[in-house]
Amino acid sequence: MDFSSLTPLEGGWSGQTFVAETAGERSVVRIYPPGARPESAAEVDAAVLRLVRGLLPVPEVLEVRPGRPELDRPGLLVTSFLPGVRGDELLPTLDDAGLAAVGATLGACAADLGGMPMLRTGPFVDAQLAIGDFGVDGLAEYVELRLPELAHLSPDEIDGLREVAVTAQVLLDSVTRSCLVHSDLNPKNVLIDPGTLELTGVLDWEYAHAGHPFTDLGNLLRFDRAPAFERAVLAAYEERRGTPPQEALPLARAADLWALVDLATRRAANPVAARADGLLRAIARQRDTSAPEPARTDRTDRPTVASDST
Repeated sequence: MDFSSLTPLEGGWSGQTFVAETAGERSVVRIYPPGARPESAAEVDAAVLRLVRGLLPVPEVLEVRPGRPELDRPGLLVTSFLPGVRGDELLPTLDDAGLAAVGATLGACAADLGGMPMLRTGPFVDAQLAIGDFGVDGLAEYVELRLPELAHLSPDEIDGLREVAVTAQVLLDSVTRSCLVHSDLNPKNVLIDPGTLELTGVLDWEYAHAGHPFTDLGNLLRFDRAPAFERAVLAAYEERRGTPPQEALPLARAADLWALVDLATRRAANPVAARADGLLRAIARQRDTSAPEPARTDRTDRPTVASDST
């Protein structure tokens, strides 16, 4: 590979994903700097892509090299380049019919992921996708663990967050099975054919793990709440998984609380983390996981989510 041909891939803040061109063929190169993630990260990401290829539209793995910290050599993952337009760029241009079409497609995608069973929850730790341990028992414990990084919350917001975490965990415990979780399923990480509105790619699986079946649905509907889009997502999820919207949406909001807490601790890292922090604080103040995102000066009535992390 001619590394001089690498150009940064638009849409993220990590600066670790590039487009390469060799003999007229494009591929995507992801670099894993030593220390940023475990040494096995490139191999884990490649294994996840191989696991779901044929079930979802994901790029083909062309080459994978594990990291070698002792040689100061980063890990490397090379995949095929997929066609399509990023969902976060396409959705703001669509009318309600278009939003409903894309919503149905993405809802079905979330439902299909929710139906890929895993024996238990935990992070993937090696190329065989062995499942490790998150080291925390429930949302309430997780909130307490991260509170030192949430010192900007008011005492009332901290009390509200603690209360919501307990209530959300009770709801989440009503679903006892585990599944494959993408953990960053939102319009920025999918590719859509702008002509047919069909799904052409599901990207950025670096946060994939074995987890709760409603995690991806919660991510998908975190900020994108245009009625036509949300209704279509939930209807497609019900068709695939049999869970009606009035049950699925509260579960999705509860499951997404894990990610909101994590993002809020990194609120200065990127615009999405800042948005998540605002939403988490609104949830804490209202003591309700369905609390809407606070008004933003750049908001429109169309979905505009972008996310580079969980």
